[in-house]
Formats: sequence, structure tokens, C-alpha cells
Amino acid sequence: MKLSAIKEILPTLENVEFQLENGIMVPEHFHVTEVGQITKNFIDCGGVIRLEKVVSFQLWNADDFQHRLKPQKLLNIIQLSEEKLEIEDSEIEVEYQSSTIGKYDLEFNGRNFVLINKTTACLAQDACGIPQEKQKLNLSNIRSQNAECTPNSGCCS
Repeated sequence: MKLSAIKEILPTLENVEFQLENGIMVPEHFHVTEVGQITKNFIDCGGVIRLEKVVSFQLWNADDFQHRLKPQKLLNIIQLSEEKLEIEDSEIEVEYQSSTIGKYDLEFNGRNFVLINKTTACLAQDACGIPQEKQKLNLSNIRSQNAECTPNSGCCS
């Protein structure tokens, strides 16, 4: 989800709610402690230089159980970060603490913002020697060239 999308969604909501991909809700007393832009300048294993930018939201739970982040407050934080940091309309990456700091993509399911698990991947598979996945065939579905050949039919003599 891009920053522009969350800015369109927030005014339509009464509450800001996040949930993990597995359905577990982020406690409703969470804080958005950071909004920023992260730039990653790197070289992949194929020697290609890459530049990635994401808008980063950091969610944090404190012991202030009465805290509730309202949509307009989050929209104000986003607008301030755009103004002061000149943040671009990039994909949102959410940092949220589980057993370690997790990084998630963001989607909206019509009610809640959903933290989607991120995975690693090779960006240069054609250059780093990873074999293409072979097509898996079920031998029982393969028809012989001579489909009429059966035992004792004489076709194999």
C-alpha cells in the first residue's frame, strides 16, 4: 500500500486498527512512534545497483491502555512528515515488535490495516546460479505415445 492510499482511507474510518496477517490484532493502545522515509542503496548478487525507498511506520505498545490513535491524528502525523521530511508517495513498510523487530507490508481489508509478512528473495536469480524449478509431472497422467499398447497386445514385439 502506498502512502497516498492510506491518506485516502483514514478519513473514512472511526478508528485505526492494525492486525497481523494471521488475524491477531495489534493492541488498540498502540502508538505510531515514527513516520519516515528509508532509502536502501545496494548491489544485488548479480552486480545490479538498486535503490529502494519505503515510507516507514513504527508501531509501539506502551502501558497506557487508554491510548487510542484516531484517524485524523495519524493523518496529521503523515502530513507533517511529508512537509518536514519531503517524503515521497512510496510503499509503506511497518515495523512492529514481536520476538524481534518485524518488517511488514501493509494492506487494508475494508476494516483493518493488515500487516503482511515480508520475505527475502534473490533479485538476480538469473545471475546467481539458482536452477529453475523443474516442472513436476504425475506419471499416471502421462500418456504413452502409443496409447493402444497394452500387455499381451503384441505392440511391444
